[in-house]
Amino acid sequence: MFSRDPLLLLNPEVAEGSMAAEASKPADLTAQAEDSEDSDSSEDISGASEMDYLRNLFSRTLGIGTPEKVLDELSIEGISRFMLSEKCKNVVCMVGAGISTSAGIPDFRSPGSGLYSNLQKYNLPYPEAIFQIGYFKENPEPFFALARELFPGQFKPTICHYFIRLLKEKGLLLRCYSQNIDTLERVAGLTSDDLVEAHGTFHSSHCVDTFCRAEYSLSWMKEKIFSDLIPKCEKCNNLVKPDIVFFGESLPSRFFSAIKSDFPKVDLLIVMGTSLQVQPFASLVSKVSSKTPRLLINKELAGQGDPFFSVFGFGGGMDFDSEKAYRDVAWLGDCDDGCLALADFLGWKAELEELVKKEHAAIDAAAEAAKKKESKPGGSSSEESSAANASDEKANN
Repeated sequence: MFSRDPLLLLNPEVAEGSMAAEASKPADLTAQAEDSEDSDSSEDISGASEMDYLRNLFSRTLGIGTPEKVLDELSIEGISRFMLSEKCKNVVCMVGAGISTSAGIPDFRSPGSGLYSNLQKYNLPYPEAIFQIGYFKENPEPFFALARELFPGQFKPTICHYFIRLLKEKGLLLRCYSQNIDTLERVAGLTSDDLVEAHGTFHSSHCVDTFCRAEYSLSWMKEKIFSDLIPKCEKCNNLVKPDIVFFGESLPSRFFSAIKSDFPKVDLLIVMGTSLQVQPFASLVSKVSSKTPRLLINKELAGQGDPFFSVFGFGGGMDFDSEKAYRDVAWLGDCDDGCLALADFLGWKAELEELVKKEHAAIDAAAEAAKKKESKPGGSSSEESSAANASDEKANN
């Protein structure tokens, strides 16, 4: 459910991506400082590729030589031809809140419709407080009230989610790095191995006490939240929090270890539904080789910046339209439409549309069966209807 941003938690942003990490740059930087070992790992991820990038940067900036052409055309058509060639074997996707908004999950920052614009009813000192670990420990009620509205299982994956699933089925997906916490990637058919949930997930929960850290399942958390109970540890009676990254918490160690192993192998980077404003997630675009094409599918341009600083992990440094642009392509519009357009050029559009239709029908059928079960005498009243039960099952993979 949540998908993205604060919560990392839900939808971090329309074009952004996941709550906790998305919502706060300072929080992400704090997380890096708190976990120096993981930070160090991320910084030395691909020395060779960064040296390659640096050489290319200076040759372009100083006008010494011309970057090697990596696409026959800087367009989505050019990307599709590259994907169908022998040169493209490992695709990494970076996704944010924008891939889930069509499922009904709000992004974080859109004026009027974004999550932060509609939190007045929780009487917060400021919107971001609902996702700050210190405030949560003192006042958990607002977060769990919001969690009831956005809990995983109440939304169906979008065309974007199933496009990523199709990449997996075609043998092209190396990994999906997500800022979202709504678990929709899992519901769409990705496994834990396919995913790096950079801002955490609702998939599991832990006691907040440092010496306890008892683990609880998605179904356990769901029962507590929908019973209007504040989840408390059965061992020590401290609060239990979903494993989403709040401001002031460290990112999962898997985020740093996976980057180190994945990014030297990337043949194509596809960035969807994120503003690329939150670190360290945003810096991933600079971790690929200078010869790796990068496609942005988003409502607006993102990731552009001073290319010099991207060498050191600050910002994306993507270049879409300058005279020196040679590998970056931007498709601007709704993410679902962008995925359909790319699938069309790949010859996969009918297959993608059929996959979405089939999977949504299965989720609807499971939800209807759950409703009928609940309506019978002796049915479980604590279980929510809707697509929650079907989604829970898939999300537990």
